[in-house]
Amino acid sequence: MAGQPGAPPPDLQDLVRAEDRLSFIYVERCFVHREANAVTARDERGTVHIPAASLGALILGPGATVSHQAMTLLAESGSTAVWAGERGVRYYAHGRSLSNSSRLLEAQARIVSNKNERMRVARDMYGLRFPGEDVSSLTMHQLRGREGARVRAVYRRASQESGVAWNGRVYDPSDFDAADSVNKALSSAAACLYGVAHAVIVALGCSPGLGVVHTGHSRSFVFDIADLYKAEVAIPVAFAVAAGEPADVGAATRRAVRDAIRDGLIMTRISRDIKKLLLGPQDHDEAARTDSFDVVELWDRRLGTVPAGVSYREQATGS
Repeated sequence: MAGQPGAPPPDLQDLVRAEDRLSFIYVERCFVHREANAVTARDERGTVHIPAASLGALILGPGATVSHQAMTLLAESGSTAVWAGERGVRYYAHGRSLSNSSRLLEAQARIVSNKNERMRVARDMYGLRFPGEDVSSLTMHQLRGREGARVRAVYRRASQESGVAWNGRVYDPSDFDAADSVNKALSSAAACLYGVAHAVIVALGCSPGLGVVHTGHSRSFVFDIADLYKAEVAIPVAFAVAAGEPADVGAATRRAVRDAIRDGLIMTRISRDIKKLLLGPQDHDEAARTDSFDVVELWDRRLGTVPAGVSYREQATGS
């Protein structure tokens, strides 16, 4: 063979930052392929081109068939592929990180491994959800109680504003249609928010499984981050959709969540909040600039790090 067929992969420097990307695109009952540096979705109505380098997540619904070339492009572009069950989202794969640095991942691991740091970040997370309240001295038990009260109040307010009756969060994960309309919409909205949060987390180079508040699940950190925006996005959108009594609650909810994420600049805020939570107050623009470089170093117990790519010789004793 004279060379590898197809278009060359996009340069990492040319990819759109995670916070500036399209949130997600949902496709079903179509064939997903690649044309140059675009993903294509084709069905009997025609072909749609999707710019992979600016896409956060491609959600593949029932009947969607995806080619190897399309998945390769998504991986090269740092986009996330999410396979969706019938009207629900189950996460199975993601693309590569948009960052060449492990800075955020190492900070995340340090925080999760240190009880004091983990408690501090947990309070910071709840502080983002409870603006104007002092949570600096609350225990995890107290924070959970505060969260429960606040979320119940959000449900009551959304019910009153939309006119949709609320009888509690009741649903069967294995039977979407068994729930009432508002619970269907809540499940769909939460699934979309999880997909978007997961896409940003992996694009930044963080671990979806190293949660601060949530633990024990491969998406613990996804649940942590998505919870920061549920009261603002998922709950009011779900009640508004249910009030309209659409024929397809899942599809209507996905469109409404997509609009809310775009209008509220949620992806930008997710990226900013993750960096703030993990790194603390510092120059994030400078961090983003240096994180784009291919810097590989070697760990040293005494010196911290030393340059890689250097031929080291064993030093004589006492030198």
